[in-house]
Amino acid sequence: MMKRIWLAIFLLFLAGRLQVSKAADTFVNSAGMKFVRIEPGSFMMGQKDGGDWDERPVHRVTITRPFWMAVTEVTNAQYEQFDLKHRELRGKLGLSKLDDEAVVFVSWHEAVKFCEWLSKKEVKSYRLPTEAEWEYACRAGTTTAYHTGPDLPKEFHRNARMSWFPDPARSRKDDKLVPLTVGLTMPNPWGIFDMHGNVEEWCYDWYGPYSKDAKTDPVGFESGDFKVTRGGSHSTQLSYLRSANRLGTLPADKSWLIGFRVVLGRMPNTKLRSTPVPPLNRQRVSWRIHADLIEGPDPNEPYFKGPIEYVKIHPASNGPMYSEHNHDPALVDCPNGDLLAIWYSCREEPGRELTILASRLRYGTDEWDPASVFWDAPDRNDHAPAFWFNGRDTIYHFNGLSAAATWGNLATVMRISTDSGTTWSKAQLINPEHGLRHMPVESVFQTREGFIILPCDAVTGGNGGTAVHISRDGGKTWADPGAGKPNPSFASDSTGGWVAGIHAGVVQLKDGSLMAFGRGNNIDNRMPMSISQDMGRTWTYSASEFSPLGSGQRLILRRLQEGPILFVSFTDRRKGMIIPDATGNQRRVFGMFAALSFDEGKTWPCKRLITAGWPAKNLDGGGNTGSFTMDETHAEPRGYLAATQTPNGLIHLISSKQYYVFNLAWLKEPILAGKE
Repeated sequence: MMKRIWLAIFLLFLAGRLQVSKAADTFVNSAGMKFVRIEPGSFMMGQKDGGDWDERPVHRVTITRPFWMAVTEVTNAQYEQFDLKHRELRGKLGLSKLDDEAVVFVSWHEAVKFCEWLSKKEVKSYRLPTEAEWEYACRAGTTTAYHTGPDLPKEFHRNARMSWFPDPARSRKDDKLVPLTVGLTMPNPWGIFDMHGNVEEWCYDWYGPYSKDAKTDPVGFESGDFKVTRGGSHSTQLSYLRSANRLGTLPADKSWLIGFRVVLGRMPNTKLRSTPVPPLNRQRVSWRIHADLIEGPDPNEPYFKGPIEYVKIHPASNGPMYSEHNHDPALVDCPNGDLLAIWYSCREEPGRELTILASRLRYGTDEWDPASVFWDAPDRNDHAPAFWFNGRDTIYHFNGLSAAATWGNLATVMRISTDSGTTWSKAQLINPEHGLRHMPVESVFQTREGFIILPCDAVTGGNGGTAVHISRDGGKTWADPGAGKPNPSFASDSTGGWVAGIHAGVVQLKDGSLMAFGRGNNIDNRMPMSISQDMGRTWTYSASEFSPLGSGQRLILRRLQEGPILFVSFTDRRKGMIIPDATGNQRRVFGMFAALSFDEGKTWPCKRLITAGWPAKNLDGGGNTGSFTMDETHAEPRGYLAATQTPNGLIHLISSKQYYVFNLAWLKEPILAGKE
């Protein structure tokens, strides 16, 4: 009997000890946040099969110290104990209205300040998790794509698709406003909720490449452009919710997709990794300013060279460069005489994987470098690059930054380089709100008043126009003078706050007004011409003499050093265009052509097909162009165009894959008489 009594007492004691031990594995802090203890251990970080290129090489990571992780993401109620003003953002775009929904529209900097506030309040060490800690806790001992196994159960699916939200110009019948309530799905084996979806979560680390060697308590790189986010979110495809998937964005970025969770524990005392080796386009860049930059072919003699391929990507490349689709270029001449071309590369145009690549034509050489990565926010669609050189020492890079996939929700970023693209400043959000009117167009220039003009597509589709953003202080601040005005009708003689047509080229006329041409919003079946006499606040519209542009086509409009205005576009695909040849006979030509105006856009008497002529050549136009035949009367049938003029007077033009160079004398020369 006594043995049974003592056994019962022992079992009760053991049960009590176990209960205490279990209770010690969790606690609730003063902000009402529940934490679970994460014990040290090792795991294989990354995913080889079925993962993205930046999740390799898979490597062993050891976490040597325990830490406490919040079992849910920070909620509105918890965050607003720190920042009551954030209540004004509840329900923005219809999301995250309630106390127990994950807080969103929080930058990395604000998430860090929340941790600092909480640390001071409780005299403890709260912080963001490192990327390695996050994946370790997410996996919770599992090795599959999700902690639930190879697939993610339906309860985790929250508008799981490539979403255009919140683009009001596009139907959202498939996009759903989902609750962001924390803790609705089942926890992982370590008791942590919402590691797959709900909202992305800020991590401590600067984003950078993995290496194959084992790591102990890694803390990322010493610097970078992007802070890591993890876990994926609502309104995105399921593959981006995997345990190993890596995302990231600018630390100042805010969106309806990103929140955060916190950990308690001292930051690992690990040395930050050195900045990664720069890509080829930033290597061995000459700092020499060549004395002969103004020298070149005799400007009085016609000069033409090309086409030459500048997009060089190994076939079957699948990240970070993609061989499938390369499109939408920008081109700039550097202070050292190099040419630098950038463009986007992807599997599909709306995809999160879309990145910006570059190639450099080094001064004095004839071959473009192989492509290399230029700028790539991880798993963000980096749509619409643009360049501008101030003619002295500074190159400006403008780019769209999507909240996720698609170009329907871009913010606009700007970077500068004063060493011919060897190094670049940290990206600045000049249009920080994700939405419309923020998609840069490769038509940036400076007015005679010193204003920088940055055209940006105002819509996502083929019609709807172009906004004009203006900086009057060298790029420090920007304004959209046409914003807030009613949508224009784009009819002849009507007035509105946008340029008619997307992808617009814009130029300043001698009387100070702005002239623009764009794709779409055609007037009388002609390309629309837009004029603004109040620096972009309002525009009037009329039909030009040029054929409308179609899908896969973008024009060039710029003033040449010699004075005339250069216009490069495409003929009607079926009818072509009639121009006189050298004998005065009328010739029908097809494809990419140049036109010159000597009277500020009133007339365009000089037209020339941009072609190498005979013999006929079969060429690859890349992008949306594909293969085409070039001869005396046929040029590229379509493509997105970019151009610059170097100090020696040469005009450098790129399409989606090909590079051409010519001078004003060649443009003025009639085409040779020849066979049709």
